[in-house]
Amino acid sequence: MPSVIFYIFAAMMLVGGLMVVFMRNPVSSALSMVLSFLGLAGIFIGLNAYFVGILQILVYAGAIMVLFIFIIMLLDVKDEESHPRKGIALTAGVLIPVVLLIQLAGVLVTDEKSPSAPALSLNVAAEDYQQDSVIYKKLSSGSLPDIHLIGRKLFTEYNFPLQVIAVLLLVATVGCVALSRKSVAQNNRDKDSDIPDQG
Repeated sequence: MPSVIFYIFAAMMLVGGLMVVFMRNPVSSALSMVLSFLGLAGIFIGLNAYFVGILQILVYAGAIMVLFIFIIMLLDVKDEESHPRKGIALTAGVLIPVVLLIQLAGVLVTDEKSPSAPALSLNVAAEDYQQDSVIYKKLSSGSLPDIHLIGRKLFTEYNFPLQVIAVLLLVATVGCVALSRKSVAQNNRDKDSDIPDQG
C-alpha cells in the first residue's frame, strides 16, 4: 500500500473517531463512527486483508451501525445536559488519550528491535487438513484460503465464544426494546396525568 493512501485512510479513521467523541448529537456520532470504520476497512484492504476489510464494511459499517441508530431512536436519546463535574470528565478525556499515545510511542520505539514473524510455509500447513478439503487444495497450490481458514477457526476452536456473542447481542437488542416500551408507557402516563379532570 502506498504511504499516501495509508495516511489518507488513517486520517479518515482518526477524524471519524474524534467526531464520535465531540459531536453532541448521538445520531451524528453514530454516523461519524461509520466514517472511522470505512477508514479502518481501507487500511485492511491496503494490507491485502480483503475479507476482513469487506467484513468491516458489511458487518460494522452496515449492520452494527444500523442497530446503533435504531437503539438511539428507540431510546429517544436527547442532547447531554450540563453536568456539575464537567471539569473532571474533560480532564479524564484529555489524560486517557495522552496515556494511550505514550504507550503507542513505546510500542513504535521497540518495534524495530522485535523479532519478525516467521515465513508462512504453505506446504507444511497443508498437511494439517484432509486431502479432499478446499483448504488443503489451495494451500498445496500455493494460495492462501483466508476465508476458509477464518471460517474453520471460528466454527471449530471459537464456536462457543461466537455463540455467546450472538446471545449477548440478542439480549442487548431485546433489553433496548423493553426499555423503550417502558419509556413510552411512562410518557403516556405523564401525559394522561396532565389532562385536567373534566368531571
